[in-house]
Amino acid sequence: MTSWKFYGRRDELAAIKLLLTRGRWFFCAISGRRRIGKTSLIREALLETQGGTGAAGALYVQIPDSDERDVVAVFTDALAAFADASPGRLPDSVVTDKLRRFSDMVRAIGALCRAGIIVVIDEFQYFNRKALSAFTSLLQAEVDTLTGSAHGGIFVLGSIHTEMTALLEDRGSPLYARVTDRLNLDHWDFATLFQVFADQGLDSPRDWLTFWSVFEGVPKFYRDCAYQGTFAADDHSAADRIIDTLFLSARAPLVEEASTWFLRELRGAGVSLLRLLARQQPCAQQQLSAAYAESLGDSRSFATYLATLVDRYRLVERLSPVFAQAGSRQARYQIGDNFLAAWLAAIEPAVQAARVQPLAQALKIGAVRLENHEGPTFERMVRKLMAEASRRGAGDFPLTDMVHGYWNRPRDVARLVEIDIVAVNEDDRRVRFGSCKRAAAKHTPAALTTFGQHVDDFLATATGRRFKGWQPERALYAPDFPVAERQALHARGYVCVDLNDYQRWLAAPGTN
Repeated sequence: MTSWKFYGRRDELAAIKLLLTRGRWFFCAISGRRRIGKTSLIREALLETQGGTGAAGALYVQIPDSDERDVVAVFTDALAAFADASPGRLPDSVVTDKLRRFSDMVRAIGALCRAGIIVVIDEFQYFNRKALSAFTSLLQAEVDTLTGSAHGGIFVLGSIHTEMTALLEDRGSPLYARVTDRLNLDHWDFATLFQVFADQGLDSPRDWLTFWSVFEGVPKFYRDCAYQGTFAADDHSAADRIIDTLFLSARAPLVEEASTWFLRELRGAGVSLLRLLARQQPCAQQQLSAAYAESLGDSRSFATYLATLVDRYRLVERLSPVFAQAGSRQARYQIGDNFLAAWLAAIEPAVQAARVQPLAQALKIGAVRLENHEGPTFERMVRKLMAEASRRGAGDFPLTDMVHGYWNRPRDVARLVEIDIVAVNEDDRRVRFGSCKRAAAKHTPAALTTFGQHVDDFLATATGRRFKGWQPERALYAPDFPVAERQALHARGYVCVDLNDYQRWLAAPGTN
């Protein structure tokens, strides 16, 4: 096991370093979910461009969801911390005991930039709140005076995409057209994640799935795993280690994470809808609506809450079967953030159980529920792995479109047809049908027969007939295939792909 380091983000890091070294003022917006590494990216870029003294050249302030007085007070504290860390750097015009209002705060930001200091404003989306909205008009005036200058810069970081868009891109916003650079920070890619697993001594593909099903590609969570020793193999399963060390132990660093950063902003019916979805995802809108009406006794607000979770918070994904039209009634929904889904489906019940039951029983509750959560999560993982491998020119199936699945509406047809993976290569006229199981042993003869019947039924539909004359492939996916089992399935005409394959493909020269 190695000590923790800065992983991945090479393209994003290069973009930030260019901003810091190109010799002109900038106003850069960086969006991405909480804990995705926005601040760490800026810190790393500053360290690499300022000779290891990066923090000394930047002021960081995290905006509270509060009122003007509190925001200015937090900014004043940030100035005091900067002055202590960087003696002599604070401009003489910035007098901390005279900061009272947003206008004082904005003037201080301008003075810092003119002194060549980088200002980092985190949780910038809170300025979209009515109580704080005056700040953006004042900042616009200061930004206009700074534009074209040669020193300093402002980073604004935000975790709610629609509110950042409203602040920076809506034509009616004071800051419209003021952003000079923009960056959207997504999860770590799998190439980076496999490197983390290798460095931390996690060599079990089964464990890779468990860790990804909870933490996906969020750097902060993996750093917590490293610091808490969660990666270290012992007599306990990966699920037990995760739940115990990070959520149940006395030092548990993540036990408040979901309720603090996700559910606090949603509250009420939005949270109830997420809980319902976590229990049965992915599911159709009609199914979810019925469960919502039964649980809350009112379905009138269902569509509004669902749209908010999809469009504003981007916490729920809308999945459509291959070739479905936009707005198809066949759409299904699932929670798009693995951590939140795992918390609601498995970890929160374990945390609640631990308050009144022995630890072993609480861990058993969490582990069983986490196994159920891993089923749909593994399908999502395979789709993302296929897309990344194809994008890098690696893997065994180059794509010409995003990976979908297929399912019908059984009330309209004689029987249900459901296929986990439908991958298309129009250039070579190849189509791959895939079945995903969280253990290779679950690809039983009965499961293979069902899979084959579903593929045949699909090819007989109007959608499936589009593939007439194409080369069809039937592929099986699992975290790990034993050699003998892989050979036996291959002899029967199946392509077998596991996480070891993707780890090898994504680590190959020329794919990073």
